Amino acid sequence: MLRLRCLYFLLILVTAASAASAQQQIEIDAQANTTPFPHFWEEMFGSGRANLALRSSYRSDLRAVKKVTDFQYVRFHGILDDENGVYNLDDHCQPVYNFAYVDQIYDGLLKNGVRPFVEISFMPKKLAFNPDALHPFWYKQNVSPPKSLELWDDLIKHFAQNLVDRYGIDEVSKWYFEVWNEPNIDFWGGIPRQKSYFELYAHTARDLKSVSPRLRVGGPATAAASWVPAFLNFASTNHVPVDFISTHAYADDTPENLFGTDENIPMDQRVCMAIAKVHKQIQTSDMPHLPLFLTEWNVQGEDQSRDTTFVGPAVANTVRQCDGMVDMMSFWTFSDVFEEGGPIPTPFVGMFGLRAEGGINKPSYYGYALLHQLGDRRLANAADDIIVTKTASGALAVAVWNLVDPGEQGAAKDITLVFRHIPANAAVTLQTVDSEHGNVLPKYAAMGSPKVPTMAQVAQLNRETALPPPTQTHLSDDALHLHLTPNALVLVKVQP
Repeated sequence: MLRLRCLYFLLILVTAASAASAQQQIEIDAQANTTPFPHFWEEMFGSGRANLALRSSYRSDLRAVKKVTDFQYVRFHGILDDENGVYNLDDHCQPVYNFAYVDQIYDGLLKNGVRPFVEISFMPKKLAFNPDALHPFWYKQNVSPPKSLELWDDLIKHFAQNLVDRYGIDEVSKWYFEVWNEPNIDFWGGIPRQKSYFELYAHTARDLKSVSPRLRVGGPATAAASWVPAFLNFASTNHVPVDFISTHAYADDTPENLFGTDENIPMDQRVCMAIAKVHKQIQTSDMPHLPLFLTEWNVQGEDQSRDTTFVGPAVANTVRQCDGMVDMMSFWTFSDVFEEGGPIPTPFVGMFGLRAEGGINKPSYYGYALLHQLGDRRLANAADDIIVTKTASGALAVAVWNLVDPGEQGAAKDITLVFRHIPANAAVTLQTVDSEHGNVLPKYAAMGSPKVPTMAQVAQLNRETALPPPTQTHLSDDALHLHLTPNALVLVKVQP
């Protein structure tokens, strides 16, 4: 009996060892049918508030992220905030408009090849029904409804006309205008919230269209993928213009907020499940062909994970799931030039951006740089840790990752890619972001973790983390063997 028990436990150990050393094998057919694969995850980024765009640090980060993603739009809060000086009253209490800072903000974006995705917010205090309705963010924006919708109409028409006069309708018609930000929570003080927001939206949309029917307007810009059916029904019933639907979802939003359920849904599935929900709501509405823009999203952020190599695989996994259901996803944010909680005291505090305070490239910056190189045609693949694409030149561009969620114990993973209809010894290039490549945190620690790095130290960190040229190799008998440490992201390119 004892001998049988020993053999039984020996069998368990052998089986466990065999499983631990087993490789995952993924087959890729280079001649498989392809589908369009627009780069919806990098067309737009978010950033803090409008006035930050006047800073050289903001524009430096914008240029750096533009270089590796070629993003086309940026969205931020507060273009109407008092710090931009848009709205005032003369001695007779008549409106006085000043768009000098607005023009400088948008001039700076356009000069750097990025268009604004205009979030129309927040309320100038002298137009506010309640001048004291201040949000708790550090910059204390006013979230009140206007004291007069007629005065609001006049402001929006002057605002839009100024843009058309300055930039031309051919340019501004390529922009998007989104009415407010997250009116279903404390960013909007109207009572009742939904009804008062829908009224504001209707006025704003008609104001914009009165300046030019070519201006594109949408909403409801809600938190947690909310209000969309009600918004679509309101717009349809009242013949209110809508050119797109926008909403928000974060991986660490709760299932209760996103779906009205208490079921256990993994964080790395929540964003795309929310997109699928809204996508279906649009399809079953009276306006089934409206584009869907997720104008804020990010991966889960516990344990300061947004500063780590976790972001690249998490973004890749989100792209894999969301493909075909959304037109643009705006990662919040491209930069840690960001002040919702006040000035950032030190570079790595788990903030949202791809670049840390001072212009330091995070692993997410390099992860986005790898994903940017994916092709514009996708080949279907059932594996949940790969995206297979074809580039315009006919090469295969493949993203492979080993996703390990924050707080979980992960292990390295061995993956063998087996290629069909590719020369058996085809040329291959590899680029990797992992614990040793593109990872600034150990470099920062080795530097002594300075609270405020000097410009020389920032330059050193970016130099030391810059990705080297791609590694060149060849397939071996149609196969490529990869060893991926936890939260590694690898870009594989195979020449035909």
